[in-house]
Amino acid sequence: MEAVKTVILLTLLTLLMVWIGGMFGGTSGMLIALLFAGAMNFFSYFYSDKLVLKHYHAVEVDETTAPGLIAIVRRLAQKAGLPMPKVYIIPEKVPNAFATGRNPRHAAVAVTEGLLDLLNEEEIEGVLAHELSHVRHYDILIGTIAATIAGAIAWIANIMQFGAFFGGGRDEDSPNPIVMLILSIILPLAAGIIQMAVSRSREYEADAGAAYLTGHPEWLESALVKLENYNRQGILPEATPETAHMFIVNPFTGKNVSFANLFRTHPSTEDRIARLEEIRREMAKQA
Repeated sequence: MEAVKTVILLTLLTLLMVWIGGMFGGTSGMLIALLFAGAMNFFSYFYSDKLVLKHYHAVEVDETTAPGLIAIVRRLAQKAGLPMPKVYIIPEKVPNAFATGRNPRHAAVAVTEGLLDLLNEEEIEGVLAHELSHVRHYDILIGTIAATIAGAIAWIANIMQFGAFFGGGRDEDSPNPIVMLILSIILPLAAGIIQMAVSRSREYEADAGAAYLTGHPEWLESALVKLENYNRQGILPEATPETAHMFIVNPFTGKNVSFANLFRTHPSTEDRIARLEEIRREMAKQA
């Protein structure tokens, strides 16, 4: 069900992009919009992982520099039937983690130093199982496409807003400046809501994947509680809205913003724990 929902949401984002192109340029505009989205997705597909790891100053580690962490990742990757991903540590005290990479053969998982300090080994395993579930389900690619299209729509909306104030509607073929101004506000909101819905949908799937991969849903439950409580105290430095959906908990949890629930990149921790509890009870019945 979550996979079907994701396809529908991504389709809505693409159609929204094409509609904007058609509104300004007819059939040619629609084609240009599709080509533009395709070019952005091509770049994101091949280079987004390198850019995000560099942005957060992630340092690659191995058996020599982080033997315990590597052992957990290798064990989980083998259980999940995945190639061994690259492993990185981010030199940051705020606890969090994310996975990146266009497919399982080009995947990487990254955790902050703060996460390793805050969580015990079982909780760390629960977090890493969550991230490897994202890798197995190609969630990072899906999230990157959603973020890219949403970003493009926001960029076009800025141009529309500029045009509404400076010269829009001067001839019969130009869009009405009032309509342009209204759409410049509504379109990025709609794109953002769709993008966030995609992210939330995939988080539930990754939580469930982690529960079955470890066989202990309570490990991830405990980790989520600790991470949520800590992140309420502050924001992960250098975190950006474009990458927020990648983390296991929203790096902006500690920021007081309007419409917080509407634009959350993640389901609430309470809802995630409730679903994990359901899985735990199902597993107990089958044992």
